[in-house]
Amino acid sequence: MPIDDLSRVIATLDNLSSEPGPPVRVELPNTVGWLVRSHDDVRTVLSDDRFSADDQKPGFPFLFNIPNPPGGLSFLRMDPPRHDVLRRVLTPSFTVRRIEAMRPAITRASQDLLDRMRSDGPPTDLVEAFALPLPSQVICILLGVPYDDRDTFQHHTRNVVSLESYPADAADSYREIGEYLHRLATAKREHPGDDMLSHIGRQRDAVGMDDADVVAMARLMLTAGHETTANMIGMMMLLLFNEPQRMRQLRGDPSLVRPAVEESLRRASIVRSALTRVAVADAQVGGVTIRAGEGVVLGLNGANHDPAWYDRPEEFDFQRDARTHVAFGFGVHQCLGQALARLELQIAVTGLLHTFENLAPAVPLDEITMKNWSLIMGPQSLPVTW
Repeated sequence: MPIDDLSRVIATLDNLSSEPGPPVRVELPNTVGWLVRSHDDVRTVLSDDRFSADDQKPGFPFLFNIPNPPGGLSFLRMDPPRHDVLRRVLTPSFTVRRIEAMRPAITRASQDLLDRMRSDGPPTDLVEAFALPLPSQVICILLGVPYDDRDTFQHHTRNVVSLESYPADAADSYREIGEYLHRLATAKREHPGDDMLSHIGRQRDAVGMDDADVVAMARLMLTAGHETTANMIGMMMLLLFNEPQRMRQLRGDPSLVRPAVEESLRRASIVRSALTRVAVADAQVGGVTIRAGEGVVLGLNGANHDPAWYDRPEEFDFQRDARTHVAFGFGVHQCLGQALARLELQIAVTGLLHTFENLAPAVPLDEITMKNWSLIMGPQSLPVTW
């Protein structure tokens, strides 16, 4: 689809998602489908097996300028039972116990970055100096990817999620990441370590995975594991900069960090209108009939701002219980790495606020450039001082 058209479709979906209401008919890149945007309706679609995540089914809506081979996005684009089989391969790496065991390593990585920021002095770009490097280091440790290769995979990830990438460029980046991970996975089969990619290699034969399946799973973990959390760190800090009294509250009461993270996830949903399904049977949702073969886009931002679920949803209030948000999805496909993302956010915001007591934006907030070109929202850069 032409770049301008794709950007226009996403912008329209975002605008409609911000308005509470029943499902509405929308123009999608390859079809006409539905935008579902209330909290109840989003949960219904994500938990009802009449809606499929399988991108090979007729009518599935596409919002990416990348190739669409079967299994290309691993279990993210599969239905049970195959989805469940592949997801279970990774489950041991994301248990609460395993993630909590990573706390010391993540804290050290965070503090090392903060110490470097302090040594270099203000002003600095928080995205480049901290928000992107931290989750990149963490996913490299977990997956078993050399951090020295970060420039390569960060560049290609940006191309894949960009609405402004030409299809050929996005396809090249998609292929380059795959070839890189295939080489790495092959090496780890011969010399396995204590990392996720080695674990996938040990499990592949038992669950019927081939090389393409291994690459797809690793690509999903690598791209999702750093790009989303990096943007969420930036968005959370923007929320706090916009309400300095909230920042003071967090500094004074560490027990508020967890609810502040949940409220940030609700208030600033970074995954734009990119979660998609296709109906495989007629279904009633929000008073309308969605026919088999019709595509559905889930408006997570609308769901997380639904006044039927959240009083004064536009307010950033971490005194509320925001744990019902759908920032990580809902149902069998909800984000496998959400415990890791939460931990990284908690460590990141705690480290920032306690290392820099006078942390503040170095430019007016209305001058911050957002990633309107990306399917994952966040600040392009975030100049800060202290």
